[in-house]
Amino acid sequence: MVSLARSTNSIKLGKLLSKRRKDDLSKKATARGFNSYPSAVKSRMRPSHAQFDELLIWVLIGLLTLGLVMVYSSSIATAEANKFTGYQPSFYLLRHGMNITIGLIAGLFIFQVPVQNWQRYAPFLFLFGVALLVLVLIPGIGREVNHSRRWLPLFIINLQPSELMKLFAVLYAADYTVRKAKIKHLFFKAFVPMLIVMALIGTLLLLEPDMGALVVICAIALATLWLGGFNLAVFAGLIVSLPLLFAAMTIYAPYRMQRVIGFMDPWADPFGKGYQLSHALIAFGRGEWLGVGLGGSVEKLFYLPEAHTDFLMAVIAEELGLVGVTAVIMLFALLVVRALQIGRQAAYLDRNFSALVAQGIGVWIGAQAMINIGVNMGVLPTKGLTLPFLSFGGSGMLVNCAAAALLLRVDYENRRIARGQSV
Repeated sequence: MVSLARSTNSIKLGKLLSKRRKDDLSKKATARGFNSYPSAVKSRMRPSHAQFDELLIWVLIGLLTLGLVMVYSSSIATAEANKFTGYQPSFYLLRHGMNITIGLIAGLFIFQVPVQNWQRYAPFLFLFGVALLVLVLIPGIGREVNHSRRWLPLFIINLQPSELMKLFAVLYAADYTVRKAKIKHLFFKAFVPMLIVMALIGTLLLLEPDMGALVVICAIALATLWLGGFNLAVFAGLIVSLPLLFAAMTIYAPYRMQRVIGFMDPWADPFGKGYQLSHALIAFGRGEWLGVGLGGSVEKLFYLPEAHTDFLMAVIAEELGLVGVTAVIMLFALLVVRALQIGRQAAYLDRNFSALVAQGIGVWIGAQAMINIGVNMGVLPTKGLTLPFLSFGGSGMLVNCAAAALLLRVDYENRRIARGQSV
């Protein structure tokens, strides 16, 4: 009986030691990161053997390739007839190819930078962006085109600070939300400072003027604060106040009012206020299901203004039809969904800044694409925003590629942490 009691006690002691050993291993796993999470959470993070998000890469390649083809198709006539381009039909093709190359090279460098470094320098980058917005407004420094002062001439290229500000706004809003996490329920300490900063940025953008960039940056900031868990009552107030504010800005600026009037009934003045929208709608109507064929657009022949930039989607609709438009929308939808999923995976790993950056990029690209497509289809008034990754433009392409590289970096770090590796 004594030996049996001793044997029972030995078994209990062994189980107790085994439990303590498991607890110690669990604490070590907690220090490592991924292994500390419950199995349900780990299944949501889906650790993969792949180093990169292959679907996201193919989506980006598809958008860039389609953009290169359509910019060439939509700009041939303009380039042939323009003295500035040397009457070369491939002028915009070569420039757009160069912009893509520069953007990809910049993206490769940005991908090498850990996300924590972007968090460390986010406030300084934001201040740099504000300085550029001030600099572009100084006469003799900023370049004015079509009554808008939006560009800084840098030797052979023109830099558009408002495009850079979109990326800086994503980084700053994510960093601000993380820093204010403990007081996010306090209106005056958490929300008002951000409101003041956005008011400053809005004033500078309206002085250019660039209301399209302002709308996108406001969407980035508000979405980031909402995703970060800020007080919902604040956003309920903004839903009411922001439309009133934008209405006041529209009434204050006569040219914006003319755009709204032209948007409401473009056929009332098809050669004046409704000229752009009426020709965009004609392009959509001619495209029907399968389009008139690549290169067959009539509207790009000096009828539709800015065919290779703001109204590139109208040319896509005319030449590739509903099928082409649907393909573009699906590519953007996949990009946005993947950005939100990457952000969710980062949040499961307690990487809050990375999560908000990924989701902020998704909101930015999705909002800008939606506004551009809406303008081309006559759903929204003209805003002067380009189609991300597709439209011609050096600053826009550079910043879009930088954002894509940053998104891929967040996903790359998620995958390494999920495998228990250092970033």
